[in-house]
Amino acid sequence: IKEEPVYWNCQWLMLRRVLCTVLFMGALPSLAEASQGHISVVLLGATGDLAKKYLWQGLFQLYMDQVSSGHSFTFHGAALTALEPGQRLMFDVLKKLTCPPDESPNRCAVLKDQFLKLSQYHQLKSAENYTVLNREIETLLRQEGLKEAGRIFYFSVPPFAYTEIARHINSSCRPPPGAWLRVVLEKPFGHDLESAQQLAADLTSFFREEEMYRVDHYLGKQAVAHILPFRDQNRQFLDPIWNRHHVERVEIVLKETVDAKGRTSFYEQYGVIRDVLQNHLTEALMFLTMELPANVSRAEEVLQCKLQAFQSLRGLDKNSAVLGQYQAYASQVQEELQKAQDYISTTPTFAGVLIHSDSLRWEGVPFLLTSGKALDERVGYVRVLFKNRAYCTQSETLRDAEHSQCKAKQIIFYIGHGALNAPAVLVSRNLFRPVMPEGSWREAVGQSDLHIFGQPLSDYYVYSPVKERDAYSVLISNIYHGRKDFFITTENLLASWAFWTPLLDSISQQPLRLYPGGVENQHLLDFEMESGEVAFTLAEAVELLNPNRLMPSDYRTIQSKFRQSPLVSAWSEDLIAQLASDIEKIASRTVARSGQFHLALSGGSSPVVLFQRLARHHYAFPWKHTHIWLVDERCVPLTDTESNFFSLHNHLLQSVRVPYFNVHPMPVHLNQRLCVEEDRGTELYAKEIVALVANASFDLVLLGVGTDGHTASLFPKSENGLEGAQAVVLTESPVKPHQRMSLSLPLINKARQVFVLVLGKGKHDITILLSRVGHEPRKWPISGVSPSSGQLVWYVDYEALLG
Repeated sequence: IKEEPVYWNCQWLMLRRVLCTVLFMGALPSLAEASQGHISVVLLGATGDLAKKYLWQGLFQLYMDQVSSGHSFTFHGAALTALEPGQRLMFDVLKKLTCPPDESPNRCAVLKDQFLKLSQYHQLKSAENYTVLNREIETLLRQEGLKEAGRIFYFSVPPFAYTEIARHINSSCRPPPGAWLRVVLEKPFGHDLESAQQLAADLTSFFREEEMYRVDHYLGKQAVAHILPFRDQNRQFLDPIWNRHHVERVEIVLKETVDAKGRTSFYEQYGVIRDVLQNHLTEALMFLTMELPANVSRAEEVLQCKLQAFQSLRGLDKNSAVLGQYQAYASQVQEELQKAQDYISTTPTFAGVLIHSDSLRWEGVPFLLTSGKALDERVGYVRVLFKNRAYCTQSETLRDAEHSQCKAKQIIFYIGHGALNAPAVLVSRNLFRPVMPEGSWREAVGQSDLHIFGQPLSDYYVYSPVKERDAYSVLISNIYHGRKDFFITTENLLASWAFWTPLLDSISQQPLRLYPGGVENQHLLDFEMESGEVAFTLAEAVELLNPNRLMPSDYRTIQSKFRQSPLVSAWSEDLIAQLASDIEKIASRTVARSGQFHLALSGGSSPVVLFQRLARHHYAFPWKHTHIWLVDERCVPLTDTESNFFSLHNHLLQSVRVPYFNVHPMPVHLNQRLCVEEDRGTELYAKEIVALVANASFDLVLLGVGTDGHTASLFPKSENGLEGAQAVVLTESPVKPHQRMSLSLPLINKARQVFVLVLGKGKHDITILLSRVGHEPRKWPISGVSPSSGQLVWYVDYEALLG
């Protein structure tokens, strides 16, 4: 410790000497005059695996690229390791740095020597260590007369350390005013939406949004990074065909041959969806589906278009995914994490997920995201397969095969490995010859014996990078240039987690298909799409993860009585299927009898799965003759995500063909204000019902039940709607948004059929209570539902009924 000042004096003398040295280009008259400013790069976790494999090489590449830019640099490796061993570990890595093949040996040797002399190691463990580092940077700049351009802090450390490091940087290691700060963060950025929100909140208390660069190294892969420029430069060809009318499907795939051995502690927490799909593959998906901004070089425009693309994605449920686990994974977890022999892991190592966008451009086009470990090959690609409407009369052997319109038409962004073993962009010759930037991509020739997706390479225009670059070198260059569009913003991150978290929650206990690994997988992991869902192509006997736990198929649907009315009960998935089928039967019978069907639907979360079921499975439903009414509505604009109509539109109406004049939203928004009594919205809706619905008796009303016993928007002790002649009323909810509009209990009781849907363990207590109480609508409004001349049926799932 006593020798540290001597060590640092030597280090700073060396740094000063190098900063003032004549570079390979000749002497500079004055460093302070020539420099555009000094950049200090601090790599935290400088002796870790990521730093050893990629980050130091990326920083050296940055130095080689920018040594003549006018900026001067120093590189500060930092870790918790003490000074001498840390310095030794770091310089062992630095000595192994390499130059690109096209770099001359002499220039390489000079630059590498300079880079090593500009690099030093620091132990950063306490607040005082950060203060000392800041003082040393300031001292060097002052002694050399250099202006500070900015500082880069690269966090190659576990996320649990982010907050403490951020606090130290913010309090004692920020650059002075006029210089920029760029903080680079590595994934994982949370485990789900809630944890991502918490981490984001912690970081934004120390850094501004423009200072944070969240790395997804896939955005540095040359083929992925070129998706947007390719779309931009080929607008003339793509504009007519980059849409649902011409694209059959899109595949975004990352396959690995390696397993998770040695990484099971990480993998048990995250699994394949969190590790690959939620970030890498989703980012590629955004580049494909987003609308092109006017200027793809403007980061703000690109990021805004990405957010809009996220908002267009249809929600996922457990039927959107197929999941697998390689057979050796369980034993690896038991060994590495010292788990008991009977420990069962529910972590997927393979996933295939079907995604749909409800944007006008992509509606109906399936996007398949697939990734897994222990598969047959290592490869990554993005494949856009176009519909083929051609019929070729002449035999293929008698025509120009290269331009045959009957061959598959596709665009492939080949990320790497696989048959090509390099990044590439491939465009079918029967589509168009693409425009590619000459300086960075060149047309490849030869390799005609190779086949890609069943077609010889000669069927494609093939382009490869003029100079292959590692993803981290690309991203570090973008950090230097301040290109935020290559990184994940907070909004972008939270939008992604909001999209994926519901799926992750729904599959947490889902049985996994076991697969042997490698070529032995054969057809086990093949899956197919049907009615907006995916399922494995080959059926197999599923081994229960817990033989003592009863599964849905172990029960039959229970049919008995609840509150003296018919009860249908099953596991939620079977119950929803039964309810949707019953609604369709009633609708078909009613239309056959009277020519139209009036259906009143409640809001809330429970009906969403029903809406999705009706949209995806019931193509014979007589939507053309169906009128859709709202049972209740929140007093918010209909375009607000809190609106019941907004949910109904997103999950049902936009997917079925109901004539627009048959859809009847509640008039909560009149005269540019919400649910004001003088606007008489309740009277307008009541008059509309009387005008169109015979005897104001709906053919079917679907209700839910709240944990307090409320139904529709009729709440306990409500002043309106429980009795009296008023058909539609304004009410007050105990939770926000407080103001509601609702059908009254007397109007509901005029319906021919009333179905009550009750789902989930959270409704168990109110279900038990309702089984014991009588007609007390002032206490429990649902107890007042008793159709005067119709039928009441309860649909209650096992979790609500049995707990």
